Amino acid sequence: MPTPRVCVLRAPGTNCDRETAFAFEKAGGAAERLHLFRLMENPDSLRDFEILCLPGGFSYGDDIGAGVVFASQFRTRLAAAIAEFLQRDTLVLGICNGFQVLLKAGLLPGGADSFRVASDAEPDATLTWNSSGRYTDQWVTLRNCSSSNVFLKDVNLLECPIAHAEGRIVVRDESVLSEWEKQGQIALRYTTASGELSPKKLIPPPANPNGSIWNIAGLGDPTGRVLGLMPHPERYLFATQHPQWTRKQLSGDGAGLKIFENAIGYFE
Repeated sequence: MPTPRVCVLRAPGTNCDRETAFAFEKAGGAAERLHLFRLMENPDSLRDFEILCLPGGFSYGDDIGAGVVFASQFRTRLAAAIAEFLQRDTLVLGICNGFQVLLKAGLLPGGADSFRVASDAEPDATLTWNSSGRYTDQWVTLRNCSSSNVFLKDVNLLECPIAHAEGRIVVRDESVLSEWEKQGQIALRYTTASGELSPKKLIPPPANPNGSIWNIAGLGDPTGRVLGLMPHPERYLFATQHPQWTRKQLSGDGAGLKIFENAIGYFE
């Protein structure tokens, strides 16, 4: 089968596109860093890809909110191309700022169905300022809570770094949380270093670094082909990137690589 092609879509202010493209290439894919402006000039070029990834960074400087401008262009200038892309057997990954874009554009939590909803519809959820009111940069432990998400196949616990100021998930009504849980859309939760899980009781920082409701660190769509997460798996591709790699005698690949390998392996 031809090597799966990955579009790593960057915008002004994106700063994690190179390492994200490298992660997909290390996993066996063919990644292209494509600027948002080039895609808006030729939306049909999205047909050349099997995977769309929105990497981390600070698109448009977060000037009016994290991911807001990028998400607006997603919903207006690229709506038809994104809708067509989602109709195929494709994958979408949003990391940190990319997750913020997917949520604010309406592609998460409902996937293709919610993306078709009018842009003025009241959203079920958003990402807002950390409870601390500050930018936070640290390592966290995550537990996979979805049995259906493509990106999380054979993942149980996962350590990754986080680096954000607006990573706290808040919801319009807590009833949507039960619906997400029922459909397996709560993909990743912050947990303690030992892996202790407290689904509905808020884990205090530093385990839950932003105060996200139900300790949610990542969401998927109902099909399992879309994933958005605040932590950065592309920053843990090698064991030596772990801050305790010598103490824990780690070697080889970092745990974050598995997410990218699962994406490429889906097409094999």
